[in-house]
Amino acid sequence: MDEQAREDFRSYVAARSPALLRTAYMLSGNRADAEDLLQTALAKTYLAWDRIREREAVDGYVRRVMVNTQTSWWRRRKVDERPTGDLPERPAHRDATADLDLHDALWTALSELPRRQRAMVVLRYYEDLSEAETAAVMGVSVGTVKSTTSRALTKLRDTSGLRDDPRTALPTGVTA
Repeated sequence: MDEQAREDFRSYVAARSPALLRTAYMLSGNRADAEDLLQTALAKTYLAWDRIREREAVDGYVRRVMVNTQTSWWRRRKVDERPTGDLPERPAHRDATADLDLHDALWTALSELPRRQRAMVVLRYYEDLSEAETAAVMGVSVGTVKSTTSRALTKLRDTSGLRDDPRTALPTGVTA
């Protein structure tokens, strides 16, 4: 890779890292895993930098690498995880504001979705990608994006902690 390509990559990372880190957080569920996920995706992107012809498509490439990497990590962890009947203790009370409670409820509901549904919801509504763009990133058809997203939104609507809160209403035009 020549010096100009390295500088282009550095500029891209400096400009897009905050937004990509937010996406990685939504995919992984915590800050440490998100940082690892983004770093891994950027390392893979660096290796492919010379092969990426359309610089406008780099965000989509990086998001696709993040989704694939997260899926791979999840599959590896799934083998090591064992269900238990004991639930972790929860704090007796919270001193957080209502907005923080809502944030927690939304995040919990989102994290309970299957990985593929969560990835599609994140790409469609957090990253604001079209159905076609989401299909390209996920490597599936537009119909699959529509049906999977519909099922995910139905599950989110049915989450009891969110059902009666008007702030969790889905965007206009979004139907299950």
